[in-house]
Amino acid sequence: MDINELRKENDLVDLFCNLAQVTSPSHHEEKVLDWICDYCKKNGLHCEQDDFKNIYITVPATDKTKQPILLSSHVDVIGDDSPVVPYLDGDLIRAKGRTLGADDKAGVANALYFANYLNKRKDLSHGGLEIHFTRDEEDSMSGIKNTDFNRLQSKYVLVLDSDALGQCLVAGASYVMVDLKLKAPKGGHSGNDIGDPTRANAAKLIADLVSRLPQGVYYEENGQVITSNNIGGIESGDLKVTNVINTDAHATYSIRSSNKQKEDELIAKMQGIVDEFNKEHDGVAHADITFTVKMPMFEKNDDDYIPDLFADVAKKLGITPEISSFHAGAETHIYANKTNAKGEKFSPYLLGLATVCNMHSAREYVDYKTMIKGQELLRAFFEAYNK
Repeated sequence: MDINELRKENDLVDLFCNLAQVTSPSHHEEKVLDWICDYCKKNGLHCEQDDFKNIYITVPATDKTKQPILLSSHVDVIGDDSPVVPYLDGDLIRAKGRTLGADDKAGVANALYFANYLNKRKDLSHGGLEIHFTRDEEDSMSGIKNTDFNRLQSKYVLVLDSDALGQCLVAGASYVMVDLKLKAPKGGHSGNDIGDPTRANAAKLIADLVSRLPQGVYYEENGQVITSNNIGGIESGDLKVTNVINTDAHATYSIRSSNKQKEDELIAKMQGIVDEFNKEHDGVAHADITFTVKMPMFEKNDDDYIPDLFADVAKKLGITPEISSFHAGAETHIYANKTNAKGEKFSPYLLGLATVCNMHSAREYVDYKTMIKGQELLRAFFEAYNK
């Protein structure tokens, strides 16, 4: 079977391929946004856009005593505007010579297909469905950061952006940018001044300081990394100039954590090490360290209703559920720190409704059978949620 035969056989696969073929690199998603709005118009789905061009789709409740639920995905992909030509490789859909864009068009396709299905199911009692498609998740998350959360009624948010069928991720790590700057202001000549104890080389000192600071896994639970610290790079002096006592040095780190207490503990430890260094080198050198939150953490909450329900439904369908945390960032992190139109704090979860591998590379693929199974899982979960 080739990709065209498969597309004729399965409407979900065809929808995914159509979406994949509409190029949408970050900040240039206009074509796919227009395509989705046109799809909604043709299929009678209520669709709106905000001032940032994010999309909001609603399927009205058939039972207003029940609560709505929100599906969320991003429409931008890693890649350029070159043509996307999907092809079938066994059970895998790939793109010729470039990224496929299954991250996150597999999520977009499953959400859009389900909305169209649900809109026709007038016999099903439910509290309504909301879908939110955002721009620019891959670069700076400007789409979700510009979302009009007052448009959203749901408390529970299923972010369809995980990479394995059956995943329900309940916590995710923050990203704190650490900037370490060191000055040894006297400097001097490496020959004439090398014996002066008041002249320290910033390159040597930052190497000493970096050797004291934590690197790698800082805290883990049950074999999962919870808090980590990773050095990004060090710079000082000029590799071609060896006769200067360097006066400036710079290093950067990234802290990731899904536990606020451990994050604060790590930050305090790093600050303490720098403070001790400054005492030791008073009058000779001084280091400054700053911590900037680039992405807030997505902490696990005490409400296990969604993960428990998801695990139960998955098992009944023969899917092995994975209820865990992840040591990276996603739109869940923004939702977790926002409230809906009712003033309720969102409870987000990162869900996997398809297995997508080698994201962001020309070797990217999606297993189309898992995408089809993911649609089955989504339908069964929605019905269980509305019982």
